[in-house]
Amino acid sequence: MAQQAAVKRKTALIKKPAAKKEPKTIPFKWEGKDRKGTKVAGELQGTNAALIKAQLRKQGVVVTRISKKSTLFSSKGKKIKPLDIAFFTRQLATMMKSGVPIIQSFDIIAEGTENPNLQKLVNEIKVDVAAGNTLADSLRQHPKYFDDLFCNLVESGEQSGRLESLLDRIATYKEKTEALKSKIKKAMTYPISVIVVAIVVTAILLLKVVPQFKEVFSGFGADLPAFTLMVIALSEWLQSWWFLILIGLIVLGYVYTQVHVRSKKFRDAQDRFLLKAPVIGDIIYKAAVARYARTLSTTFAAGVPLVDALDSVAGAAGNVVFYNAVMQIKEDVSAGSQLNFSMRTTNVFPSMAIQMAGIGEESGNLDGMLDKVADYYEGEVDNAVDNLTTLMEPMIMVVLGVLVGGLIIAMYLPIFQLGNIV
Repeated sequence: MAQQAAVKRKTALIKKPAAKKEPKTIPFKWEGKDRKGTKVAGELQGTNAALIKAQLRKQGVVVTRISKKSTLFSSKGKKIKPLDIAFFTRQLATMMKSGVPIIQSFDIIAEGTENPNLQKLVNEIKVDVAAGNTLADSLRQHPKYFDDLFCNLVESGEQSGRLESLLDRIATYKEKTEALKSKIKKAMTYPISVIVVAIVVTAILLLKVVPQFKEVFSGFGADLPAFTLMVIALSEWLQSWWFLILIGLIVLGYVYTQVHVRSKKFRDAQDRFLLKAPVIGDIIYKAAVARYARTLSTTFAAGVPLVDALDSVAGAAGNVVFYNAVMQIKEDVSAGSQLNFSMRTTNVFPSMAIQMAGIGEESGNLDGMLDKVADYYEGEVDNAVDNLTTLMEPMIMVVLGVLVGGLIIAMYLPIFQLGNIV
């Protein structure tokens, strides 16, 4: 027993070797000459300058200058946007279709990106795949950038042996979805920006310009017009309370943000309101129909069963009205109803989309018909946004003209009246 205890003590004293840390790669800028003597330059990731020189020497490049790339003004904190993920998917699909091995594809994508955060993400996915994990499982480790729909489609492609074509469809889906989102943002941002500009210009005039005229009018010794007195009173009120108004707007914005994040009822009510809003509501409605058709087309073409595909479609709907409608469609389809009949009973979808879905079911080309529906309504959104922009330009001139012109007239009206008296 004593001998066994002594062996255990000796074993405990033996230190386990520390896990080796992989050397950190950093960007290097280099200049040199190729085999023909032509000057070349570029950037490479590596652990040190010697390894970079050796790597370039194998490619026939004689390095004349090499230095660490400065990261002082680099985009270190640049966020990974959905459009970056779409670009990554497109590159991966293109290279895999060209026969490039998936690990090498990750290296090429990581080296070509200028966003350090995206580069880190691609390298992490590469390490997971190289360790033997499937691409879908590797992507699921990053739910912030790859949602369930994305991962499920990739998994379907891996299982069916059509990963390249599925990645191509996913890339197209992501690109068109982001283009649609940008159009919606453009449609909603334009009128808001007009209102903000009008308020800022009016506030500056009331706080800085009107008080100067007030001092001039104080020496007139005559009654001022009612319009001018109203503007001066508004200016005095704004000078006294502008700080509290500013704090109130900040608090209101903060409260709105918190309520929007925490209250599902508030978000649902906002979604319903936006669909009924004039001008903007029609654009949001058509965008939701396009998103529904595009998502369902992509998932159904990937071989996902219709009932399961509707789950993904509901999550990507982007509006509670369409989410509830899709969930109702799922229940009806599960009970044996046709998709077009289920869409009609919701009273949410336009007749054109319903009829196209019916034709697709009868012809066995549902994904192709839904793709055409998505293209049509994306074009409708594009036209609506362009028309809104065209109409808003003269409206901007009218609004700013009324506000600024009205204040100028109010200030010069006493001067005109004084000229008439003289």
